[in-house]
Amino acid sequence: MPLSRSHAAVVAKVAFIAAFVVPVNTFAQKPAMPAVHNIVLVHGAWADGSSWSKLIPLLEAKGLHVVCVQNPLTSLADDVAATKRAIDAQDGPVLLVGHSYGGVVITEAGTNDKVAGLVYVAAFAPDKGESAGSEGKPYGPTPGIGELRPIGDGFLVLTPKGVEEDFGPDLSAAERSILTATQTPTQGAALGATVTLPAWRTRPTWFIVAANDRMIAPDQERASAKLMKAKTLTLQSCHVPMLSRPSEVAEFIIDAAQGTTAVADTH
Repeated sequence: MPLSRSHAAVVAKVAFIAAFVVPVNTFAQKPAMPAVHNIVLVHGAWADGSSWSKLIPLLEAKGLHVVCVQNPLTSLADDVAATKRAIDAQDGPVLLVGHSYGGVVITEAGTNDKVAGLVYVAAFAPDKGESAGSEGKPYGPTPGIGELRPIGDGFLVLTPKGVEEDFGPDLSAAERSILTATQTPTQGAALGATVTLPAWRTRPTWFIVAANDRMIAPDQERASAKLMKAKTLTLQSCHVPMLSRPSEVAEFIIDAAQGTTAVADTH
């Protein structure tokens, strides 16, 4: 039955209005998380920011913005504060990467709202009430621990022999010499300071296990990765895979930066 002229006019008007009406649930949809492009690298004990030197250009070549924290290594609280300042200075979400004792630092500092994910590189990853020292106790002292020497005021250094045989045996003689020259004395009490709220309990995590590590027991690293249900990469590397296997480490971090966006969008 053909529509009357007046009825047709009403239908046309309704169609016109409907074309400009936004569905109610459009505004209820969660906005997409911005891509994580800020990488904050946190070095460990007896080291400084230069320990990431091989990684920085590889990450920057992929368009990532990289910042290296310079931990004073005077206390866990001081190192966490330095890391939080670096996080707060970024313009968006951050992927926090910690090596060795730096894993303790990111575990404590990673609860910052800007932190989208955590990457542990041959690192400690204490739970609530644990420290680097207590976490490692069940696995016994590693060879590198025997090469620590006190220098006064509670600070410790790693001997040249410890650097050569335990810290970076995969590296060239020249690279080991640089590690020895640039190491920062570390306050022993920092290794006994406990974590209050482990960020890996509430953040996506990734873990690189150094299978030939002589500073942290590889079994400890594997157990940490399993506990936190981290995406894990095992490398046949000494304690510093970011220097001995930089390409693989960089690729893993790049994948993690992309993965944090995917994980965040599912919540």
